[in-house]
Order: sequence, then structure tokens, then C-alpha cells
Amino acid sequence: MAARVIEFFGLDRGGDPGPGPGPGPDPQPGTCPVTVATNAWNSGLTAGITVTNTGSAAVNGWSLTFALPAGQTLSSGWNAGYTTAGGTVTATPVAHNTVIAPGASVGFGYQATHTGDATAPAAFALHGAARATG
Repeated sequence: MAARVIEFFGLDRGGDPGPGPGPGPDPQPGTCPVTVATNAWNSGLTAGITVTNTGSAAVNGWSLTFALPAGQTLSSGWNAGYTTAGGTVTATPVAHNTVIAPGASVGFGYQATHTGDATAPAAFALHGAARATG
């Protein structure tokens, strides 16, 4: 049983996989679509974001950028690091979700305040390249 666990986690491949060299090139066009679901109330909202790697190569050190709709302000987030510049937010991985393997997804989210517009961001860019939303 232990041998199967070691194989499952890839620990039988030898070497130190380490965190990788940092952000890699943009995945192939058409890969890594982004989905977002919001839950709003009076003057606040949460948004859950999922990035799915539909390509054949791992995405290492991802960076997802999006603009908050007018009147929204980021208050906190989970499962990613967040930086803001004006209404633009950049989400980056934390230690446990740096790599998005082929066929895998990474989920993270944020909480924001709003002044009436509680919609989700309209567009996302992974490593600077636009991504399809769903």
C-alpha cells in the first residue's frame, strides 16, 4: 500500500521537484479558462475563482490579473496572494498551489465591498494573456 501512495504522489520519480523556476511561459492559447462565482449582500460580496489547466503542460507560478467592477474594493482574500493598483487586482499562488498540473484546477477567492455593482470581473489575464471565462 505504501508503494502505491509513493507512486501516486510522484515520489518514486527521484530528484527534488522543488517549487520550480518561477513563472513559466503563457500556457497555450485556449487553455486555462477561468470561472468565477459571486455571492453578494447589501454592501459586500465574495467571489470564488477557479483556473483550470486544460493544456498538456503544467502552469508554474501563475499570475492572474483582473479589474474589479467600478465601486468595488478588495477587502481580503484566500488561497492566493493579492496586490492591488487602483481597481486592478493581481492574484498569485501561495505555497500549496504554485503549480497547476495538466487537467487540474486551482481555486481561490476574495471578499470585497461594493457601492451597488456586485458583478464579477468581466475579464481575466493569466501571465498577461486574456483567458476565456465561463
